[in-house]
Amino acid sequence: MVCQKYEPVIGLETHVELSTNSKMFCGCPAHFGGEANSHVCPVCLGLPGSLPVANRAAIEATIRIGLAMNCQIASRARFARKNYFYPDMPKDFQISQYDEPLCTGGYLDIWVGEGANRDRFRVGITRVHLEEDTGKLTHGGETGRIHGASYSLVDYNRAGVPLVEIVTDPIVGAGERAPEVARGYVAEVRELMRALDVSDVRMEEGSLRCDVNVSLAPRGSSVWGQRTETKNVNSLRSVARAVRAEMTRQAAVLDSGGVIVQETRHFHEDTGETTGGRIKEEAEDYRYFPEPDLAVVAPDPVWVNELKANSPELPSAKLERLGAEWGFEYEQMREIANAEAVELVRETIELGVAPTDSRKWWMGELARRANESETDLLALGVSAKDVATVATAINNGELSDALGRQVFEGVIAGEGSADQVIKSRGLALVSDSGALQRVVDEAIAANADVAEKVKQGKVSAVGVIVGAVMKATQGKADAAAVRKLVMNSLGVSD
Repeated sequence: MVCQKYEPVIGLETHVELSTNSKMFCGCPAHFGGEANSHVCPVCLGLPGSLPVANRAAIEATIRIGLAMNCQIASRARFARKNYFYPDMPKDFQISQYDEPLCTGGYLDIWVGEGANRDRFRVGITRVHLEEDTGKLTHGGETGRIHGASYSLVDYNRAGVPLVEIVTDPIVGAGERAPEVARGYVAEVRELMRALDVSDVRMEEGSLRCDVNVSLAPRGSSVWGQRTETKNVNSLRSVARAVRAEMTRQAAVLDSGGVIVQETRHFHEDTGETTGGRIKEEAEDYRYFPEPDLAVVAPDPVWVNELKANSPELPSAKLERLGAEWGFEYEQMREIANAEAVELVRETIELGVAPTDSRKWWMGELARRANESETDLLALGVSAKDVATVATAINNGELSDALGRQVFEGVIAGEGSADQVIKSRGLALVSDSGALQRVVDEAIAANADVAEKVKQGKVSAVGVIVGAVMKATQGKADAAAVRKLVMNSLGVSD
């Protein structure tokens, strides 16, 4: 185990694209998609003579994020130029914030683990600042990266989109649970952004990206190790895997007498490993200086207080409220939230399904299938209406739990909605009591020796006959009803 010898320290930088109508410093559309280089103008292309104008809506969204993360809102904030050369930044500098960010000194509480292993971690927030996003590069060649590319294409539609960067304090003391803490934190950030309605936070589209910093130090050492930064990790699962991969890799390097190089790294979904990128720059390498074309931002305290007073219900408070409404313990609600299933469970309940039944299916059978497929619940393709259809049919005696699982198997396989799968597979329970009794009689006759044992008091043997009936009906009978019929036919009471 890595943590028997080393203490991991992690830090997370999450980048959130804001859902404003226009870009950060110009009037171009900020929406995802569109033909390449169709959402551009002289400002976001960095053409000579163009001047930026700050987007008030983006500043407001950043302040709301800072308030939700318990930050102090600066009375004075300034934009700065971050100078570097890269094809995705046409001006050769990025307008960001450096020593005077909008929000500082906050925290976010998260829960990780389950049952006796459930713990709360308070993740400190160093800063929340506002900047502009870069363009998007597409590299031709086998690697898909700039190194070794046969050509590169750049789309500047994303250049200039408002981007909030949230930087954590170093997270220490998590030990082997560092990957869980990292995933839990990013999941909480995502839920927070959704609650504030400031971003769609679609990691697959890049509107939420995470840079993962990891270092290891010998246990008991007062000096932290050299860190690496794994860039643009784009799923919750990958965040945890990237932390684990770097912990394992760095431990192997240190154990062999090697030295950790401060560098950026890339995480590979297929192998679960990281590979080296470029040597990591320090702040002075970017030659920050105040942006001369933008005025200082000085949020009015009255305005800030109004934003705070009008903040929506935050995820932790929402979980407590819904847990009370549904009769769930907070730990159960955290389990639902960690599986990104709160809205799925809520929508199912609103369709008339009992909370316990909604939770049973989403966190039971469907969560199991998602884990087996190494995917998220949303990616299964099962809707709240599908779950409501199955749960209602079971309560009405039209399906059994076993048949319900077959319905979801069909939905996940792309055979249609739950209603369509039930119809196409013929999954309704046998409702003809006379027909079911005939099958029971046949099963008893075919297992006369077992029937005799049951009559003599060995009630547990009845399972053989029940199993024969279930096989004969292809699982389309209710097992409890079958057992009752068998026992009655044999003149035996449970």
